[in-house]
Amino acid sequence: MNRPHAVTPFLVLALAIVALSLAAFNMKGLLPDNAPLVSLIFPDPDVTAQMLLHHTVLPRIFVALMAGAGLGLAGAVLQRILRNPLAEPATLGISAGAYLTLSIASLWFPALLASGPEWIAFSGAILALLAILSLSWNKGLSPVTVTLAGMIVSLYCGAVSAVLTLFNHDFLTGIFFWGAGYLDQQDWSGVLFLSPRLLLVAIVIMLLVRPLTLLGLDDGNARSLGLSIATYRLIALVAAAALTAVVTASVGIISFVGLASPALARASGARRTGEHLFWSALTGALLLTATDQIVLSLPVTYRLFPTGAVTALLGAPLLFLLIRRLKLLTPPQAESGSAPRRLRHPLVAVTLLAALLVPAFWVAISAGQGPDGWSFAAGAETVSLFDWRSPRALAAFSGGAMLALAGAILQRMTGNPMASPEVLGVSSGAMLGVILLLLTAAAPTRTDQIAAGAAGAFAVLFLMLALSRKPGFSGDRLLLIGITLGSVSGFVMAVLMTSQDPRLGQLLAWLSGSTYAVRPREALLSSALLLAALACIRLIRRWLELLPLGLATASASGISIAYSRNILFSISALLTAGATILVGPLSFAGLMGPHLARLAGFHRAGTQLAASAIIGGLVLLVADWLGRNLIFPFQIPAGLLATVVGGPFLLVLIARRG
Repeated sequence: MNRPHAVTPFLVLALAIVALSLAAFNMKGLLPDNAPLVSLIFPDPDVTAQMLLHHTVLPRIFVALMAGAGLGLAGAVLQRILRNPLAEPATLGISAGAYLTLSIASLWFPALLASGPEWIAFSGAILALLAILSLSWNKGLSPVTVTLAGMIVSLYCGAVSAVLTLFNHDFLTGIFFWGAGYLDQQDWSGVLFLSPRLLLVAIVIMLLVRPLTLLGLDDGNARSLGLSIATYRLIALVAAAALTAVVTASVGIISFVGLASPALARASGARRTGEHLFWSALTGALLLTATDQIVLSLPVTYRLFPTGAVTALLGAPLLFLLIRRLKLLTPPQAESGSAPRRLRHPLVAVTLLAALLVPAFWVAISAGQGPDGWSFAAGAETVSLFDWRSPRALAAFSGGAMLALAGAILQRMTGNPMASPEVLGVSSGAMLGVILLLLTAAAPTRTDQIAAGAAGAFAVLFLMLALSRKPGFSGDRLLLIGITLGSVSGFVMAVLMTSQDPRLGQLLAWLSGSTYAVRPREALLSSALLLAALACIRLIRRWLELLPLGLATASASGISIAYSRNILFSISALLTAGATILVGPLSFAGLMGPHLARLAGFHRAGTQLAASAIIGGLVLLVADWLGRNLIFPFQIPAGLLATVVGGPFLLVLIARRG
């Protein structure tokens, strides 16, 4: 046990050496020759370089240390109380809420920004937290309910922000820079804002070490030891949210640190609650500081890289190296206080759901707005509309159904309610392929985009399949790798957003889940892939019935764990790749479909997979139709509208049934 524990100080020491060496190098380049070191603290007002070091470089280092420590500590607390290795500050929607309120204030209430944007961001973060707490309070703040509510609030706020960005891109330039996580400082106000608030919350968390240890156990065991679960979980949630809100309000959205730091600390051997919190905070502080000093050491022409996004480029290799050593937490299970709703005749219910497809497609194709208002097509007019509306409708349904089916497979395979197609990394690979094409080709065609997206998606797919065959890479470890790959694509997007690249508009439309450019051949191809996946349900349903019962039970029933997981992962990845390449990353359907099916009472693997696919497809079909007609002649991408409209509906269901 002592051997892996010794890795933690070594990792922290390595990060400290990198950070200190780069900081010394950067400061030496600005200090005049023979300038005393004391000038860093007491600069000569007549020497510009000394004033710059004292008022910009030095506070920037302190802010990076505090922000990284705050996010690392918040991530460690959330992973423990939610018992989920995929949990991070973004899980609670804090950053997304702050970003949304700043966007709204910038567009409609610019006078409020004069009083300080950090307070507007902080208020948005608190509103997001209050929404999550109100939705999960009746379920005793159970990990599953809090996790799902947080993810949906985050997706919802992100989708609304994306809609505002699509229609007001030029007015939100300043928000892009803030959202990318730049650490630029002009004085010591950032340090003075962060230090007392972070210190106060950190003291509260240190006093919660024993309750946090018990919260990492099963709820039944924690109650038997006399812990008031709801009370301490509320205190810990508020503390983690406060850390995230303060950091986000001060320096913007910093990605990946809150996920990577606790994972790196645990993979390096930190097991006990107190030491895990300490090493997570220290790792986060040094990871963000080292990254920021790398950015500062780049030539001035490359300073547009945002520190918050670049962090993934340094943290990802470390996580790859240590991920096999990572001891994963027990996935959260649904509360057992009330029996889940179960359908008496699930096959009949699936049949009725399938029957809804006929009227849904008829409305999607024949009804819509035109220059003369709403109308229903009839006769020959229906035939003409069928030629150009049916590919969009078919692609929207197939894309949503494929993502929902992939999400259902992943959630049952891993037992993790946060498992959804976007964390596979395949969507990120497709995104990087399309981005690379747009940046290198003069006039890329639709065929070129599909080919580039396919190349990126399948490159990641083959990488993940190769890793899944190695010992120690399965389940949540693969999902962590997928999130890491996603953070790399997030870095590229952050650079494009802040650089105001003129090709960004076309990319944003595709990323939003648009079916604008789908051709008939592509729609038929997506439908064929969906039908092939549905035909596989009979072959994989036994695996998905037994795997959630535990590895020992599944093995005793004659299931080859490695073989079944590889097949299931391959099916999920292929479905995700197919949907993403054709209609963009409509990721919310992959989360919404399986949970709506479960809440409706589908619990057996076969019927739940089929119901998830139908529900996910219907969600995207309706969203595409609404997006085409709500603000005619303008259109809203189906992926964004599905999140904006479907998010609150799913939240209400989760709040009622958990």
